Amino acid sequence: MYDDLRHRLVQLSSDTDALQRSRAIVQAALQDGRAYYGINTGFGGLASRRISDSDLMQLQQNLLLSHAVGVGEPVPKDITRLMLQLKLHTLGQGYSGVSRETFALLLRFAELDLIPVVPSKGSLGASGDLAPLAHMSLPLISYGHFWDEAGEKQLPAGAVLQQHGLIPVQLQAKDGLSLINGTQLMQAYGAWVLEKSIRLLKTADLLATTSLEALQGSIAPFDDRIQQIRRHPGQAVVAGNVRLLLQQSEILESHRNCGKVQDPYSLRCVPQVHGASRGALAHCMQVMETELNSVNDNPLVFENGDIISGGNFHGQPVALAMDYAAIALAEIGNISERRTYLLLEGHDGLPTLLMQHTGINSGFMIPQYTSASLVSENKVLCHPASVDSIPSSLGQEDHVSMGSISATKLLRVFENVEHILSIELLTGIQALDFRKPLRPGRGVEIFHDFVRDHIPHAEQDTYFKEYMEKSLGLIRDGAYLDLIGQELGELG
Repeated sequence: MYDDLRHRLVQLSSDTDALQRSRAIVQAALQDGRAYYGINTGFGGLASRRISDSDLMQLQQNLLLSHAVGVGEPVPKDITRLMLQLKLHTLGQGYSGVSRETFALLLRFAELDLIPVVPSKGSLGASGDLAPLAHMSLPLISYGHFWDEAGEKQLPAGAVLQQHGLIPVQLQAKDGLSLINGTQLMQAYGAWVLEKSIRLLKTADLLATTSLEALQGSIAPFDDRIQQIRRHPGQAVVAGNVRLLLQQSEILESHRNCGKVQDPYSLRCVPQVHGASRGALAHCMQVMETELNSVNDNPLVFENGDIISGGNFHGQPVALAMDYAAIALAEIGNISERRTYLLLEGHDGLPTLLMQHTGINSGFMIPQYTSASLVSENKVLCHPASVDSIPSSLGQEDHVSMGSISATKLLRVFENVEHILSIELLTGIQALDFRKPLRPGRGVEIFHDFVRDHIPHAEQDTYFKEYMEKSLGLIRDGAYLDLIGQELGELG
């Protein structure tokens, strides 16, 4: 999703025309005697307070210090790195009027992979992600902290700057405001999760197909004619993935005429449910890509010399999309847990709880509990944050998006779904072992053999936590998708 962003960042160190043009407009505005929000006035509810020329630089430094009041666990380092890149991207488009010195040091942070420590809580999502972006910008003036290389320790910013021979900047008029206005926290969480969701959706289709084979379900609901007359593109893609993975299946062929009329919904309706989530996430990706390439500062500096206050910092488009994405991902986990439950019930010759000797062994009973717990937690997390708003800044900011909350809980939902799918992986592959010597479809067989190279069949109760950790690692790596793609073609 953000390949274009990375390409753009490579160009920023040499492409300075837009930056210089917008900065010149800000400097000229300081001489015309007029009031410009955040440049020579106070902020938010203090917008009517005019600031003297002698205090303009102190105004910008005070802005960072006063707004850096975030709390909670730090934003993951990888997401903060993306947050920094996104801020550079929007500033580099030349509508913010930031000084070249400030921009250059921020760019140097990205080049040296110096990633600031940013608390995850404290933003209302308008005027953008003020507190998180203030923390991200603090090291410019030798405050705050950077992560160490491993992302484990927090190092004082001043010491890190000195180590790299970097000199803190003196913020100029408009600099602080340009740094903290924007939706970069929301964007970073959303882009990070949505990018990873692309492969997770393919894994969900693969797991559903594995469970279908293990439960000797019917392939009839995946007939392309059924999908085409409903016309939702995602539904057709999912059904196509299942058919591809089931090629050469001896298991399906063995019970083609078994007389079973219909499977439970968690098998039969995989194209409809997975497909709906695909459609929702495709919309969210479109919104996010638009936002990634937008300018969300305030006020904005235009080429003709106009400096206009607006509301591009408001996170509503991103907040709505991330709430929607959380719901879409949660449903992938919801239906996965139902398939896990089916696998444990002992259908069609499978041993109950997927072990031959239960009583002394609990089998895979309790991993399903974990899956159910995570599904339930996701239902709570999917309450949309974007429907809430609390007025702030003495009433000046009377409607906010709460998009930062949408962002942080989206990550939690995504991680929960990873765990839920990892449990279906364990149970589906375990169940498939009991169908031997019949072979599954070629795609499922590749997947089965890959998993068994890393996780053994469980004959009796064991320390399943280790199995779950290995399974989660396989889900996150997704190397089995590449193996399947090499032999059968890429999944849609």
